[in-house]
Amino acid sequence: MAEAAAGAKRILAWCRRRGAEFRLSLRMTAAGLVAYALAEAFGLAQGYWAVLTAIIVVQASLGGSLQAVIDRLVGTLGGAAFGAAIALLVPHAGTPMTAIALVLALAPLALFTAIYPGFRMAPVTAVIVLLGAASAQAGPLEAAVARVIEIGLGCIVGLGASLLVFPARAHGLVAKAAGGGLDLLADLLAAVVAASTGSGERSAIQPLSDRLRDALTRLEAVGKEAERERRSRLSDEPDPEPLMRTLRRLRSDLVIIARAAAEPLPGPARTALGAPLARVAESMGEFFRRTGAALIARSELPTLDAMLAALDNYAAALAELRRAGITRDLPGEEAGRIFALGFALEQLRGDLVDLLNRAGEFVGAAREPSERSDQPQG
Repeated sequence: MAEAAAGAKRILAWCRRRGAEFRLSLRMTAAGLVAYALAEAFGLAQGYWAVLTAIIVVQASLGGSLQAVIDRLVGTLGGAAFGAAIALLVPHAGTPMTAIALVLALAPLALFTAIYPGFRMAPVTAVIVLLGAASAQAGPLEAAVARVIEIGLGCIVGLGASLLVFPARAHGLVAKAAGGGLDLLADLLAAVVAASTGSGERSAIQPLSDRLRDALTRLEAVGKEAERERRSRLSDEPDPEPLMRTLRRLRSDLVIIARAAAEPLPGPARTALGAPLARVAESMGEFFRRTGAALIARSELPTLDAMLAALDNYAAALAELRRAGITRDLPGEEAGRIFALGFALEQLRGDLVDLLNRAGEFVGAAREPSERSDQPQG
């Protein structure tokens, strides 16, 4: 019994973690069933196109579904019109002429799709109109109209399911992606500081940097979906671009810090700066993680106090190092790395203040930070 209860708890926990995926599954299922019922009710000859389209256009967010509908409708209309025109203008009674007509229909549409990948439905629809009409002995215009009706029906049903069945707003995905990016920023900063103080391996930095780059790429994608919802008046959430821009700057700051910490700090500097730098990484990592969690939960944001105190402590240690003349006794390259690290941390200070402002705007709970950035905001 105990094992069964533990197994049930694990299953329930897994289901809770996959809530978004379950909701997407329900939206796609509902869209497919409704599209099938309508295709049967309207007596569409190839109603499966409506069903397939309804499933395809249902995306993880409403903004993604809207873009899928636009791409599929524009691609279908363009491909159907072009395919019908080729079918009417180029005789294709035999195999050689059909091949010529196929080339004439495909070549320009394939080039267009290569330039604008979102409209990849255009060459597919043209081929269906050109070859499907011949095999079914239907006229090209009738075949084109039928495809447009079937796919248009699927688009309407898919978008309706995205709006009505457990709708997922892209801003929630932006918050989740931003939270994941902030966690990776915390991990990367910890790895960089550990390498600079000699307590960690530099080989751990590059994999984290790659994961952070990928996370920000995903954030850009869902940010575009959120902006699409805003433009379409499907959402009144704040613009995610200022938040994304701040995260890009934070990544750039960490790249500079990683370059300055390419090698462990020299012995005397490590003794003086190692502990303050570790406190900076700890407090800043905690700030990143708590800010990410607040974005996802749309809850109260953390304060900057502990992080700013750690940065001030590091700046004081660096000033004392200079007063003691330790940096003058170091080779130029090593002294340059120490000063570059200090400069990068000061740059990071301003961008973290900006992060708090932008996160406050995004969650709708802007708060007065304990320090203002001198950089232009937002």
